[in-house]
Amino acid sequence: MVIDGDDKTPGTALLLAVAPAGRGRLTDATSVLAPLAAVPPSALTGTATATVVELADPLEPQTVLTRLRAVAATPGPLRLYLAGQLQLDRRQRLVHLALARTTPATVRYDGLPWHWLAGELSARSPGTTTVVVDLVADAETWQHLSGAGLGLGPGVPMFGRLAPPPARRATATPAYLKAMAEIWRSGARPQMDQLHEMAAARSGSEGARLFTAGPTGARAEQHERTPQHEPAAHRESAAQGEPVTRRERAPIPGQSDRRSAPAEAAAPAPDPHPAILSAAHAGRHTEAAAAAAAWESEALRAHGPGSAQALHWLEVRADLAHLAQDPGRSCELWMMAAGARLQGRPSADDPEVEAAVDRAHHEWQQITDVARARTLAPDLLELRRRVPGRQRGALQLLQQRLERLRVP
Repeated sequence: MVIDGDDKTPGTALLLAVAPAGRGRLTDATSVLAPLAAVPPSALTGTATATVVELADPLEPQTVLTRLRAVAATPGPLRLYLAGQLQLDRRQRLVHLALARTTPATVRYDGLPWHWLAGELSARSPGTTTVVVDLVADAETWQHLSGAGLGLGPGVPMFGRLAPPPARRATATPAYLKAMAEIWRSGARPQMDQLHEMAAARSGSEGARLFTAGPTGARAEQHERTPQHEPAAHRESAAQGEPVTRRERAPIPGQSDRRSAPAEAAAPAPDPHPAILSAAHAGRHTEAAAAAAAWESEALRAHGPGSAQALHWLEVRADLAHLAQDPGRSCELWMMAAGARLQGRPSADDPEVEAAVDRAHHEWQQITDVARARTLAPDLLELRRRVPGRQRGALQLLQQRLERLRVP
């Protein structure tokens, strides 16, 4: 819906509410859409002219990414309201927003990676984007985030809460966002930091981690409303994958795990993923890609080509290319991953093979350089013929664009 007003630059609000169907559902996320729909759109955006977009229980991560990319391209203020649950990809240890078909075993393929969200929003001008979240984490993700933090990088302030999993057989509700809706419907229009405090108090957020944008709006701090506060290092962590500082470099094998004292030599090397993702979110894409390539080389030496460890780092590189807004390179890397997996697992309906081909196809569709798209098209077409995937008409859509590009 579009509401006319005096502002020449309209604001946009994206209301995204999603949680898995069935027993895996931890929160009734879509129940917040009706209360938010009753709020004047201008309150949702903080502008006189407003466009509101709703996305309820989407099935595919690419659907969410496409919609997110569309609203991120708008020039005016953007507010994203997000209700749902977080789950962890157990292989890559990356946080995902669970979608309607997500299960713990399939989150890597049918969940939305949190860093995709961060990557799309980080391209916008600082100060134009605000994210408000009402999230629940499953037990594994809750424990993981107690040490890793959650955020969207510099320039994207985030307000809201992350709640632990509800009691067994119980379903949480997005009470924080519902409280915001109640405040707005009363006619009040407080500033976002004041609104956050009021909504947190009304929604009973004890035990949850609260996210509040800092004074500059550039980073978020986390607070846990329990009798004992979490460690300072965790409170100061702003982005997923930190508490590394902004000056830390993405770790290279053989450099980041050196110890000077014998007692420290036996300590496990730190996980390199957080620093690499932090570098990418900070715009240091070359540094992040170089570090991931070095770890891939290390995995190749230690475990050999086609190993799970080497494939993991190849796919990390593909994701980093996506964050760097280089769809051609991302497509190329996803095709390499798909080809390597097909060599080790001939079954074309293997979920990991399908996911790699689907992501290669999606990235190829984003390429604006016609010559680059033509160069990659033959290999992608061959892969898509071998791996048609679960989306109906994927091969036909690929062939139609190839015809428009006049690829022989």
